[in-house]
Amino acid sequence: MFVGTKRSFGKLIRHFAIRGVWGFSVFLVLEYLVLPQLAGFGKTLNLLGKANYWLVPVAVLAEAASLFSYAKLTSSVLPSPQPSLKSLTKVDISALAVSHVLPGGTASGAGMTVRLLTSLGVKGTDAGFALAVQGIGSAVVLNLMLWIALIVSLPIYGFNEIYLIVAVVGVLLIGAFSALVIAFTRGETRTHVVMQKLINPIAPLRRYEASITGIISRISSRIKALASDPVRLRSAVLWASLNWLFDALSLWIMLAAFGRLVDPDALLVSYGIANVAAALPITPGGLGVVEGILITLITNFGTPKSVVILAVLSYRLFNFWIPIPIGVGTYVSLKLSRGEDITMELENLKRDPPKR
Repeated sequence: MFVGTKRSFGKLIRHFAIRGVWGFSVFLVLEYLVLPQLAGFGKTLNLLGKANYWLVPVAVLAEAASLFSYAKLTSSVLPSPQPSLKSLTKVDISALAVSHVLPGGTASGAGMTVRLLTSLGVKGTDAGFALAVQGIGSAVVLNLMLWIALIVSLPIYGFNEIYLIVAVVGVLLIGAFSALVIAFTRGETRTHVVMQKLINPIAPLRRYEASITGIISRISSRIKALASDPVRLRSAVLWASLNWLFDALSLWIMLAAFGRLVDPDALLVSYGIANVAAALPITPGGLGVVEGILITLITNFGTPKSVVILAVLSYRLFNFWIPIPIGVGTYVSLKLSRGEDITMELENLKRDPPKR
């Protein structure tokens, strides 16, 4: 077993190394060679020389607090008994690393999360429900934070057409989330009837009708349990909010490290719009999308582009790149602790990527 595990470990490292080297090379060329040229070579050197590097570890701690908050969010939406917070943190960081490397992005990370949670003893239905609530609920919290920031910033910075697009996306997201909650709580019977009408015309699905009905009932009971537990619900909202706020704080600190104290409203508007756009499955982890939007919007709010470029690139090191090698370590730790083949998850994700 030890030999097989060693070989599996080698395959895993090679898999991540090939993608990591390729991605990191592109990152270095585009973001550290091309983008800084927009700021001017002289300005870049001057800012690097005057930067407050004592703030860098503070930004890293803020990013670590964001990851910890996400693990607490996972814990708040899982039923008891559940894995330890340490294990949940490893699961979330492992999934984050996968979503930053594999082409499926968030979908691949979601598949990894479900598989790891079930390997830790969580029921598949509960793992899927927790993942859905975690993802959608976190997105709803982000949109609400963005709306508040937009409302506060309008009298100061004026209206921008992109605000309307973001507002419409937020309304659709929250509307869809509310409809699902109603369908699985107050309209559970109606949901069963609709599913039966959809299944009956499709012969291959008829034999799974009982299973599908059972899943709907399980999800309905979990939503009702969560909605009837105000303490757990408040905890989920709190940790979802802290996850976003600590991440935004890391960006704010890096801007401060390069000499600019950006207005919190301007930062949250830029940050919110960038992360809403990053949810679109264009690139893994919003690579390139987040950087482009953050640099454009924060610059438009009055911060010099040279400062913004360096601050955003530094922030993305903590936010996007460093979690990849850490996630490889946490993934290997989880699999080796259970004596499992550590390449199995990657092969499963390649052959059978989860549907979004």
